[in-house]
Amino acid sequence: MIFFSPTAVLILMGWLIKYKKVTWLISGYNTASRQEKERYDIEKLCQYMGNFIFVLAGIFFVMAILSVLFSEYSDKITWIGFGVLAVAIVCGIIYLNTGNRVTKE
Repeated sequence: MIFFSPTAVLILMGWLIKYKKVTWLISGYNTASRQEKERYDIEKLCQYMGNFIFVLAGIFFVMAILSVLFSEYSDKITWIGFGVLAVAIVCGIIYLNTGNRVTKE
């Protein structure tokens, strides 16, 4: 039940980043120098980060639904869910940082 709150926050953040281009929510980009920021394609960066945050929200949402439906297994659902979340975060960061996916060409 507790996983509905992070789901809502992540959906809001994903929407703000993807559709409203609120780049100060992107850690690292918000503190970069002007020269460093000019290297990035804002459209690609916001598109990717928004989608990435929506995926994380989806994982939390599935955890929330499964915790409600199978409350007797909520501890196992939580551990498995956070494992899936960790894998998704690591894979997402690796994907973003390889191949110059969000830099200007």
